[in-house]
Amino acid sequence: MRVDDFDFTLPDDLVALHPAVPRDSARMLVVDPAKEIQDRSVSELLEFLSENDVLVVNNTKVLPAELVGTRTRGDAVAKISVNLHKRVDPSQWRAFARPAKKLAIGDHVEFLREGVDPLRAEVVEKADAGEVQLKFAEKGAELDEAIKARGAMPLPPYIGAKRDHEDQDDTDYQTIYAKHDGAVAAPTAGLHFTDRLLDAIRAKGVKIEEVTLHVGAGTFLPVKVDNTEDHKMHAEWGEITPATIDTIKNARTKGGRVFAVGTTSLRLLESAAFDGELKPFCGETDIFITPGYRFNAVDVLMTNFHLPKSTLFMLVSAFSGFETMQKAYKHAIDNKYRFYSFGDASLLFRDDSADKDK
Repeated sequence: MRVDDFDFTLPDDLVALHPAVPRDSARMLVVDPAKEIQDRSVSELLEFLSENDVLVVNNTKVLPAELVGTRTRGDAVAKISVNLHKRVDPSQWRAFARPAKKLAIGDHVEFLREGVDPLRAEVVEKADAGEVQLKFAEKGAELDEAIKARGAMPLPPYIGAKRDHEDQDDTDYQTIYAKHDGAVAAPTAGLHFTDRLLDAIRAKGVKIEEVTLHVGAGTFLPVKVDNTEDHKMHAEWGEITPATIDTIKNARTKGGRVFAVGTTSLRLLESAAFDGELKPFCGETDIFITPGYRFNAVDVLMTNFHLPKSTLFMLVSAFSGFETMQKAYKHAIDNKYRFYSFGDASLLFRDDSADKDK
């Protein structure tokens, strides 16, 4: 399909710069291809869950991966900022640098923060689109702690361009069940959950299972090709344990459904079931889902509202149907739903009729 098919006009004032308070008070658009669209709230999610269903959440934890420092080359000093987006090995990260034109292979950069020693890195590789590879003096857990001590929460570019970082972002841009360091962008559908809502879901007999997909900054990169077939996704590391697979399979035998919280959870589940059978998974995935894809693992998707012409809008169009999502997003815009990472939610039911026709 043409990428332009997934374009739409979004008023600038619908981009959410802060989350709803409390988290589960956000609006939720319920989209079932077989029914009328419903305007609900996240706090009402429980009404759509049944005993024996499984709610799958992504427990990745966002690193404060935005670093600011200086590049020194002889007497010339330049200010540099980077967003780390993918760990290469215990001491190396790939990153998007600004301004990347001031960096060359072999340059040394010192990342600074008041009250702590500089964190030093060498540019060992330079790629397109402002991407560089950095080799740090520290490695492993030591490097993780050094990054945390000097970095800031990497807000999405459509938020960072409109306001400065705030202390509250360190809490707001992290799910309450985040456990495993490694993401440089939040699995934002999960930002809507509160302890109160999760407790109520468990009390109804719904299993809550955790998977891990370390979200990369590639999720924010625009699609620069004309046809979806020509786009290459950035790979991200993920894991689904055998215990989680067993829980899902047992729920299926009892008539339970799989609710994926976020496109990251869905992409990982579908990667683990790519040949039709859900299996444990550990490794990288670059799965790219567009209309025509046959879903094997997920029945219902909870997600936020996505950018025009983005891979995520393509994914939801594949899940609930292209025409259905065109109508749903028009409804959301007309009714002033809040978009993107800190915005409102949608609860999408799979369009099996569209899937079978492909």
